[in-house]
Amino acid sequence: MKAIGRRPQLTRYLIALGSNIAHSRHGPPPHVLRAACTALDDAPLHVVATGPIITSTPLGPSRRRYANSAVIIETMLNPLLLLAHLQAIETAFGRIRRGQRWGARTLDLDIILWSGGAWQDDRLTIPHAEYRDRLFVLTPALRIAADWRDPQTGLYVKQTHARLTRRATMPKAPLLHADASGP
Repeated sequence: MKAIGRRPQLTRYLIALGSNIAHSRHGPPPHVLRAACTALDDAPLHVVATGPIITSTPLGPSRRRYANSAVIIETMLNPLLLLAHLQAIETAFGRIRRGQRWGARTLDLDIILWSGGAWQDDRLTIPHAEYRDRLFVLTPALRIAADWRDPQTGLYVKQTHARLTRRATMPKAPLLHADASGP
């Protein structure tokens, strides 16, 4: 008699996309992101929703502005297999990993959240460790994943976005000087 094993489960992932170098075939960064969405919508992945493409200032040493977006994909791949698949797509788009953080790149694909909750090993952490402080991730994600909940904070993407935008736009309080004479 054949043993019945657990079938792989279809899961959803929120993926952030970024580009700040033109591609010889696809063109400028916004076009690179559109082509990447097409590449993501191929077996074993299926794109369920695509966020808007926005531009942002770079972090770190890069001087070129980034085009950023987000997609929700469905797949039966576990997080580590998906990571390997995303890195293969980045390589196909000309990404060269030099170990430098925040450098210029043709394509960057990051796993932000997934329907399986939290994941951690030495190669991958979900939720993405820094997404809560990045408007260039949260703004496109807000349009397609507003009601996704962060398994670590319990906050929805829309709440995380609201907190970050409120913090970014709050005026700084004037410094109060103590009066030595007292009241």
